[in-house]
Amino acid sequence: MAPERQKPADIARRLSQRSAKNRSGDSWRRETYTLPRGEARDKAREWFVKYPKAAYMTEIEFWRELSDGQIEFTIRRLPSAD
Repeated sequence: MAPERQKPADIARRLSQRSAKNRSGDSWRRETYTLPRGEARDKAREWFVKYPKAAYMTEIEFWRELSDGQIEFTIRRLPSAD
C-alpha cells in the first residue's frame, strides 16, 4: 500500500500549526530561588557548573535583596540538551 500523498495546503497547515505552538511560550527554562546570600551564591554557582553559559546561555535574569537579607533571584538557561 502506497503512503498517502499530502497536498501542499495540508503541509502548509501542519507547519503553521507547529509554528504557532512554538510561539506560545519562549524556550527558556527558569527557576526562582529565595535563599540567604551565601546559599544563593552557591546555588548560582551550581547552575553555572551544571549548565555552562557557552552551551546553555545560562544567566541570572533578575535578582534583589529582600528586607530580611535574603536574595531572591531567577536564573534561566536554554534546554539545549534536555
